[in-house]
Amino acid sequence: MAEANGEDLFPEEEEILGTSIEENEPRQPAAELSTMSVSEIELESLRKQAEEYKDKYFRILAESENSRKRLIKERQEMILYAQQNLICDFLTPIDQMENALKHCQNMSDEVKQWSIGFQMILSHFKDALVNNNVRSFDSVGKEFDPHQHEGVETVETNEYPEGVVIEESLRGYKMGDKVIRPARVKIAKAPGLKQEQI
Repeated sequence: MAEANGEDLFPEEEEILGTSIEENEPRQPAAELSTMSVSEIELESLRKQAEEYKDKYFRILAESENSRKRLIKERQEMILYAQQNLICDFLTPIDQMENALKHCQNMSDEVKQWSIGFQMILSHFKDALVNNNVRSFDSVGKEFDPHQHEGVETVETNEYPEGVVIEESLRGYKMGDKVIRPARVKIAKAPGLKQEQI
């Protein structure tokens, strides 16, 4: 009785199969395997596959590098955006302190002494802004720029050319080259023309 995969075969099964399992397995001597050659067509096909895999590998590598750079850039932008929002929250109290200190000149000596201390605190705040590359910019006498200014009123006047900022009610600030708070301004308009809302 022959065996197939560890199981005994009955004589009838041997007749159907014709030979034993072991006889069906193709066997080639080691010497024949070493002398076999790959045809040129198969070799060219293998070369093309290798080139395709190489190309796919480099594409995936480039996509991975681009994704990494994009994530780093997005993270830096998020950090910068958070810094800008935080700094903008401090600008209003700084403005209010500046306005309050302007009116201390006509006060009593005691109030003036207090104002000196507040002036020092205010200067520390301004130093912190400068250290973070935040600076105020002047608007009076310059052409109205919607990227830097928020027009709140137009004023008929002959003293300034039309479209020039004549008064600043709220100072504007930049962080580097980017405006983080536009200046609120009044704009000159030629007399006699109908006033337009900015």
